[in-house]
Amino acid sequence: MLHYDVLVVGAGPAGSSAARAAAQAGASVALVERRAAVGVPVRCAEYIPAMLVGQADVGRDYIAQATLGMRSYLHGHRIQDMAAPGYVIHRDKFDQALASAAADAGAHVLLGHSVLGREGGQGSCIMLSTPTGGVVSIRAKVIIGADGPHSRVAQWVGLPNTHCLPSIQVRLPLRKTLEHTCIYFDESITAGYAWLFPKGDVANVGLGMLRQRHTPGLRRVLRRFVRGLSALGLVYDEPLSFTGGWIPAGPPRPCVAGDILLAGDAAGHTHPITGAGIFQAVMGGQMAGRWAARAVRENRLDVLQGYADEWNDFYGDVLSHAHKRRLDWEGYSGVLDQSINRFWIGFREYYAAS
Repeated sequence: MLHYDVLVVGAGPAGSSAARAAAQAGASVALVERRAAVGVPVRCAEYIPAMLVGQADVGRDYIAQATLGMRSYLHGHRIQDMAAPGYVIHRDKFDQALASAAADAGAHVLLGHSVLGREGGQGSCIMLSTPTGGVVSIRAKVIIGADGPHSRVAQWVGLPNTHCLPSIQVRLPLRKTLEHTCIYFDESITAGYAWLFPKGDVANVGLGMLRQRHTPGLRRVLRRFVRGLSALGLVYDEPLSFTGGWIPAGPPRPCVAGDILLAGDAAGHTHPITGAGIFQAVMGGQMAGRWAARAVRENRLDVLQGYADEWNDFYGDVLSHAHKRRLDWEGYSGVLDQSINRFWIGFREYYAAS
C-alpha cells in the first residue's frame, strides 16, 4: 500500500499542472498515467493562446510556430479576421515538459499505470494495474481526476460528461507558408467547424461536429474538406497521420465531490463552442493542485470547495454562455449565413445576452 497526500489521475496538461502545484505547496503527490509515454498519441489540434506560454512556465521548446490570428470562412468565403496571437505546438513535447516539471517539483510520476477501481468511499484505496501486469494500491487524502473526456474518476462520483462531440484530424504537408489559424463553416459540418492549423511545413486539418443519423460520417466530411483545401493550393492531399477524439460540450457541472476534484476535460472545462481546452486545463489544474494541498495541510476537505469557487469566478460565466450558444446551434435548422454571428466567438453577436 502506497500513501500520498494527493493522487492525480492523468498526466495531461490538467493533471501535470495539478501535480506540480500540489507538490510545490508541500504535498506528497503521485501522478499516474495509463500510457507508457506522456502525450502520445497526440489527439489535439495543438493551438494555444500566447498568454499560456508564461502561465505554463515550462520553456518554449514545444513551440512549432507562432500565429498572428484567426481567419474564419463561411462556404469558402472569408468572413472575418480576428487578432489572436498564439502558437501551434508539439503537444507531446508540451505535455512531457509539464510532467517533467511536476516530477522536478517532487511529484512521483507513475507511467503505464491504469486505474482499475476504488474501494470504499472517502479515504479509500485506489487500485492500479502496473506495466508488468501487477496491481498496486494507493491511499490518498485528495484525488484529482484529470483523466480525459470519459473520466473514470468522474464516473465514481456521478459526474460524467453527458455530451461529447466526435472529432477527426489528419496531418498534411503544406504547400505554402501560413501565419493564421483558419476556421471553416458550412452546413455539412453540423453545429461545428473544420480547421487548418499551420505547423511549420505541415498542417493539422480536422473537424468536430454533432453527429446525427441523417448527417454524413466524419471521415466523409473530412475527405471532402481536404480535397477542397488541396484544390485551393493550400495543402498536398498526402496524409501523414490520422487521429480522433472526443470534445466535451455539455453544461457546466460540479468539479468537487467529497475528496475528489476534477480538472480539464474530465471536469468538462473545454469550451463547448470552440473545443479549446489546453488553457483551461493548465489554469484549472494549477487551481486544483493548490486547493488540494491546502486541504491536506489544514486537514479539512470542506476547503476543497474553494477550488470550485475560484474556477467559477475565473471561467464559469464563459462556459455557461458558451453552452447556451451550443444548445442554440444544435437546435438550429436554418442557413448559417443568417446565424453564424450568434454561434461563433469571433462576432459581437455571440456575446449578446441569451
